[in-house]
Amino acid sequence: MKRVRCPKCDNYITFDETQYAAGQSLVFKCDVCGREFGIRIGVSKLRNMQKDDHPDEQENAGGCGSIVVIENVFHYKQVVPLHMGDNVIGRYQKGNRANCTFETVDPSVDLNHCTINVSRDKRGNLRYTLSDNNSNTGTFVDNVELRPRERRIIEDGTLFTLGATSILLRTKGE
Repeated sequence: MKRVRCPKCDNYITFDETQYAAGQSLVFKCDVCGREFGIRIGVSKLRNMQKDDHPDEQENAGGCGSIVVIENVFHYKQVVPLHMGDNVIGRYQKGNRANCTFETVDPSVDLNHCTINVSRDKRGNLRYTLSDNNSNTGTFVDNVELRPRERRIIEDGTLFTLGATSILLRTKGE
């Protein structure tokens, strides 16, 4: 089963992609807003916000590593690339200013939940620093909540949680 998002109201429409051939055009009508829109199977002109069912965990679009987001309840996995500087992590919503958003139905993830700062140390190696952005439910590393204004250096394979959502850091392979 695949999901498409209505371009007007962001409502999801689910369909069985195995019933259609690659290159075939489909037209959908949104039940919420009534907008009609079309897609072509196997072809995407827009940025792919919804990753494959088995994304490549080592994907580094900017060469700075990535985070692997796993929703514990639904087991929906996404890979979000990181870039140098502040990577503000939060729930995807149209118009959200966070630059590392992911799709989730977990209500305990804020729009602007936490930040991973990617920088270089004195030896030129990448350094990853995690801090909470005064979120409602907190950011946990190894089941310990980050205190307000606390910055924690994290490494490849570090697991941290935002609400019921687990996130795994994958650093750039040096």
